[in-house]
Amino acid sequence: MPVAVVTGASRGVGRGVAIALADAGYKVFATARTIEQADLPASIVRIRCDHLLNEETAAAFKRIAAEAGAPDILVNSAWGGYERMIEAGEFTWELPFWEQPEHRWQSMLGAGVRAAFVASSHAARLMLPRKQGLIVNISYWAAQKYMGNVIYGVAKAATDKMTADMAHELEPYGVAVVSLYPGLVRTELVMQSAATFDLSNSESPEFQGRVIAALAKDPALMARTGQVLVTAAVARELGVTDIDGKTPAPLTLETA
Repeated sequence: MPVAVVTGASRGVGRGVAIALADAGYKVFATARTIEQADLPASIVRIRCDHLLNEETAAAFKRIAAEAGAPDILVNSAWGGYERMIEAGEFTWELPFWEQPEHRWQSMLGAGVRAAFVASSHAARLMLPRKQGLIVNISYWAAQKYMGNVIYGVAKAATDKMTADMAHELEPYGVAVVSLYPGLVRTELVMQSAATFDLSNSESPEFQGRVIAALAKDPALMARTGQVLVTAAVARELGVTDIDGKTPAPLTLETA
């Protein structure tokens, strides 16, 4: 049974990816600070892990290696950037950078980019001897254009650069690294405000995992390493549908 590790899997995209990879036949290890309370299938192994703490990340991968060996897939979905968006009754997301709360940098760069870097370093050490593997960093269009928050753009641009440079170093070992851009995903947070969104072209959280499973089987995977991939575009190329049977239209830099 192939092995997948999904960070930030207690909710949102991470939870959907974990479920979809389990459905695709992977033994899935799901990590998060609140993973014990997550609504996940019983087959998924839950490991409580605060990825801001290096020792907890190291312990998680030590357990994974002991129980299952090297992961075939690592999906870095841990992200704290959408927490505490309203403070003292004020929506602080779109404040100019000089008025942004200081915690947001840590939530996006620490719990996002840094957490992905540390998890990837542990996964790579396990993947290298087998000369195969796939690391997926969840990113977004804010890496390429302004989307209302400076820190958000910095975090996503850093993620894409990290992907490109990790891919450069891992390519000789047959390990691929990609950044994956979802569209509008029907996460719990989005659905709480569903009335404010046009969901006609939205994607399920599981859709991301379905595409990742297809990527892992793609004979041309290494030709994609280091690249930014749009979930819906890859789905159309590889014949992947969402859980409702639909094939969402890919977003572009102009439409995102």
